[in-house]
Amino acid sequence: MFYETGENAHGLSHDPFKAIVSPRPIGWIGSRGADGSLNLAPYSFFNAISDSPKLVMFSSSGRKDSVSNIEETREFTANFVSYDLREAMNITSAPAPRGKSEFELAGLTPVTGRLVNAPFVAEAYAALECKVTEMFQPKALDGTLSNNFMVIGQVVAIHIREDAIRDGRFDMAKVRPVGRMGYMDYCESGDVFEMFRPKR
Repeated sequence: MFYETGENAHGLSHDPFKAIVSPRPIGWIGSRGADGSLNLAPYSFFNAISDSPKLVMFSSSGRKDSVSNIEETREFTANFVSYDLREAMNITSAPAPRGKSEFELAGLTPVTGRLVNAPFVAEAYAALECKVTEMFQPKALDGTLSNNFMVIGQVVAIHIREDAIRDGRFDMAKVRPVGRMGYMDYCESGDVFEMFRPKR
């Protein structure tokens, strides 16, 4: 099949775009508002975009509490979503009133970062402390602004639980990262394999 996305006339029961661009890591974003309130929310448009400097990005559909908090403080955390925390992550996706802590709703422990005044999930196998480098609304081809807010942050510190390290590596088989697919589908990487780049 083929269709142009301007009309989006794919004829399917659900738009396949996000299912095709998958799996995507989940940005479980911790933030603190200027009023001190805590927020924790998952974002499926999330990824690392550079390793020197270490940069991550997430994109929010609409100006949600995470974006508002980060606009105020210019700091956030990105928490690793493992299979054992999948239900807690899902709970934090519920629309809660501004100022209501999703940490509390999901029974998670907030810990303030060492270099940023934003909370991370104590139960997570890893967490990134980030400071904002850019925030903007991406544009369409015709120049109109999308309703998405993109946040790019530089990772200034990293937390890793000791039990997540084996043989000097972050043990992917143990931590079992959860990925976002299309529709209501998720995946977890239970099977890990290595492939080495070919040499010339």
